[in-house]
Amino acid sequence: MDFMEYVAALSLVLKGEVQQKLRWYFKLYDVDGSGCINRDELLLIITSIRAINGTPNEVSAEDFADMVFDKIDTNGDGELSYDEFMGGIQNDEMLLRTLTHSLDLSHIVQRIQGDVP
Repeated sequence: MDFMEYVAALSLVLKGEVQQKLRWYFKLYDVDGSGCINRDELLLIITSIRAINGTPNEVSAEDFADMVFDKIDTNGDGELSYDEFMGGIQNDEMLLRTLTHSLDLSHIVQRIQGDVP
C-alpha cells in the first residue's frame, strides 16, 4: 500500500458510508487477495487491530472469529465470500457495530492533531 492508498483508506474509514467501509474492510481482511476471507485471515486481522487499539476485550479473538463464521458463513465452506461478508455484517447489528468500532481511527487522528494526551 502506498501513501495515497493509505490516505484514501483513512478518509474512507473516517467519513465513508457503511457500504464503502464494508467493501474496504473486506479487502483488509482478505489478506491473500483470494476474494474470500478464511478463519486464519480473520483471526490475524482481529488480533492485529486489537494490538493496535490496546483495549481489553471480553471475547477472545479466536471466539470472535468462530462467532463470525458461525453467523455469516452461510454455505459452511469455511470461507466468507464478498456476498456472505457484506450481507452477514449488514444484517447483524452487533457484528456491524463491533467491526465499525474496532476500525474507528478517530482516536488516532485526535492524538495526531494533539487533541488527546
